[in-house]
Amino acid sequence: METSKKKYSTIHYQQYLQLDKILEAQRLRSAEEESEPAHDELLFIIIHQVYELWFKQIIHEVRSVAELFRKVRVDERNMGTAVARLQRVIEIQKVLIEQIRILETMTPLDFLEFRNYLFPASGFQSFQFRVVEAMLGLQEQERLTYNSQPYTSAFEQEQQAQLQEIQEGGTLFDLVEAWLERTPFLQFGDFHFLEHYKKAVQRMLAKEQDAIRESDYLNEEEKAMRLKMLGSADTYYRSVLDAEVHEQLRKEGKVRFSYKATIAVLLINLYRDEPILQVPFQLLTSLVDIDELLTMWRYRHAQMVLRMLGRKIGTGGSSGYDYLHATAVKHHIFTDLHNISTLLIPRSELPELPPAVKQELGFFISTTVGQ
Repeated sequence: METSKKKYSTIHYQQYLQLDKILEAQRLRSAEEESEPAHDELLFIIIHQVYELWFKQIIHEVRSVAELFRKVRVDERNMGTAVARLQRVIEIQKVLIEQIRILETMTPLDFLEFRNYLFPASGFQSFQFRVVEAMLGLQEQERLTYNSQPYTSAFEQEQQAQLQEIQEGGTLFDLVEAWLERTPFLQFGDFHFLEHYKKAVQRMLAKEQDAIRESDYLNEEEKAMRLKMLGSADTYYRSVLDAEVHEQLRKEGKVRFSYKATIAVLLINLYRDEPILQVPFQLLTSLVDIDELLTMWRYRHAQMVLRMLGRKIGTGGSSGYDYLHATAVKHHIFTDLHNISTLLIPRSELPELPPAVKQELGFFISTTVGQ
């Protein structure tokens, strides 16, 4: 009888990590052209290679989370896994932001020693970063154009096709939206969440209006201004109280989530303390954090470029700082999750859930013997 082969063979640390390939991948162009290479070019190369390695890990995590949400019915046991992997992405993003501090140990004069050797290379040509953006759900129509060209123009046709496939195959934004639309409890028996929410909003606004009118330290002009700023249930609350208003805002590009998904986000945020909604709330919070950290990274990147180059044109031909700063302002993905805070009401004003709904949202354990 033939003996089976060992499952694993021995391997050396150097071989397992492919260190020969990695450590030989820093090719200094200044060393090829100058008698004395620019000292800080090595740092510049390593920083950006590390960025690309972290982008690869982010893609690995986001892709795995997306696969969990592709199923018609998301297994609740996988929700914790999804949150944990998104939390890992968040920690990686923090490292990416901190790495800028290392790059800033290089002075502008140090950078100018080898900057000419970079033309026309640019961070805009990072395919993996574009994959990250596309997988999360940044829409092409929401992107700033680069040299009046679509962002995909920096890549070969095969890479362009891959980015198109990601956008058409269901981004994480799309998959989470579909999952939210399937959220139960928006209507449970005789309990209609939106009807109770509208009454709660009206009660809350009435209390705040009374407090303003009865204030001793505001004059009449200030009271009128505060009341106008406060608004009513017919102002920004209309986006969730009126489906047609929401759909119009969606057509105008002011919101992205569908009406049903938006209501689900609102419910999850308002009743986050209920056991079954705690993990979904953590998931939505993780997406907000990822979006926020992307913005922080873009902003820090822009500030670093301003510090290094001032108002010089980027090596890839962009406007440099101005372009990067503009992307920090515009390139948001999960804005709807940020904006939901506008619609929240205090816990003291929350509609009381009927016992049947409360039981469905909790971990109900029978204490009756024999059952």
